Amino acid sequence: MTEVIVVGAGPTGLLLAGDLAEAGVAVTVLERRDGEISNLSRAFVVHARTLEQLDARGLAEALTDTGTVLDGLRLFGRVRVDLSMLPSRFPHLVVTPQYNVERLLLERALQAGAEVVHNAEVVGLSQDGTGVTVTTDGGTYRAAYVVGADGLHSAVRRLVGLPFPGRSVLRSIMLADVKVAREPDQVLTADAVGDAFAFIAPFGDGYHRVFAWDRRRILPDDAPLALDEVREATRRALGDDFGMHDPRWLSRFHSDERQAPRYRVGRVFLAGDAAHVHSPAGGMGMNTGLQDAANLGWKLAAALRGAPDALLDGYQDERHPVGRSVLHTSGAIVRVALVRSSVGRVLRGLLGQGALAVPAIRARAAGRISGVGFAYRAPAGAHRLVGTRAPDVRLAGGVRLYEALRGGRFVLVGDADVTGWEDRVRVAGPAGPGGLAVLVRPDGHVGWAGTDAAGLRRALTALAGAPMSRSGVPHA
Repeated sequence: MTEVIVVGAGPTGLLLAGDLAEAGVAVTVLERRDGEISNLSRAFVVHARTLEQLDARGLAEALTDTGTVLDGLRLFGRVRVDLSMLPSRFPHLVVTPQYNVERLLLERALQAGAEVVHNAEVVGLSQDGTGVTVTTDGGTYRAAYVVGADGLHSAVRRLVGLPFPGRSVLRSIMLADVKVAREPDQVLTADAVGDAFAFIAPFGDGYHRVFAWDRRRILPDDAPLALDEVREATRRALGDDFGMHDPRWLSRFHSDERQAPRYRVGRVFLAGDAAHVHSPAGGMGMNTGLQDAANLGWKLAAALRGAPDALLDGYQDERHPVGRSVLHTSGAIVRVALVRSSVGRVLRGLLGQGALAVPAIRARAAGRISGVGFAYRAPAGAHRLVGTRAPDVRLAGGVRLYEALRGGRFVLVGDADVTGWEDRVRVAGPAGPGGLAVLVRPDGHVGWAGTDAAGLRRALTALAGAPMSRSGVPHA
């Protein structure tokens, strides 16, 4: 029997499904599309914290091989966010289309045992005290929990009655896949001049993806789009249209800023674009969704092993503030980028450069955009490390922490007894001496730290579920 149903086979849903399957949870993914992965994805940037999560799943290097590594992000004009100083094994971002992320995550999920059902559009959902029933246009499914990772127009969010407050930030954004006669100087090129902006990045298959916007031509999403219109907006924003030709796809869309007030309704959860959508500025949307999945997967697995229900409430407590912060950050970038007056644009560049010359501001900006700078609030009385992102330290025996996290297990850095949790916790002594034991959660955040054996056992029960008896059955 399926224990968790994930609705949506985009990056968020596939990472979640892979994590659950690796943890031994029976998981079914319901996807309304057919089995073909689309090359019409909008996301192009994979940030450092996402690369760390992929590293903990053995996928970071394979994904990096599909794209181009950049150690900075130019937001507009001369303002550049330097990522090379990030305290991470990945002090950079990778420019690669979303479909490369999806392919790797789909392969992993299937290998781990997840079931993916295509052409399954969700049309009904009901829940009771023991589970959730999901109805599709082709059948009915039952599980203990359901996660809606089904995007902006989430059927799951609608069926549980959650609103999606917010507004459209930009209307009539033009998308085009084109060949170019002249390669841009930068791999990722973007700029704005007040009444127009443009972004261009390579697909890696001979085509480039262009996003362009023209304040003077705000049309409905279904209005016809000609390549000349894309060229004109790009020339105004970037000073060159790079000889665009042979478009294989032209379309319009609008960019929203929205967030659900709750990510949990009983046994139903929201993740990714179903929970929050942002402007494309900074490339944080897909990355935030993947972090949602990394946070929720191990908690669902633990709940199915007897962890207290409060652990699942922690998903809302931890991820909702992050979604709100990303919404504010990406929105601010858009608003500053679209300053209309020439004087305002000059001031924008001077103030931006001046602010990022201050080390503390530079580090904060890089940490927020990359995701490396986020920490979760620790419970009252907890050690100061609890909730923080664990750095990829070298452990005894030469293994790195994020290598030790592979397989979805907790890692206890230190010397302590984890009898009863050996199936979920790997004990890995640090490379150097120290009396403090640190329990790192499967998502790479610190779950507990201390020297008290009884405190560790309480933390393990709360975070990982009930210990196993000698017969292999969880204690009641």
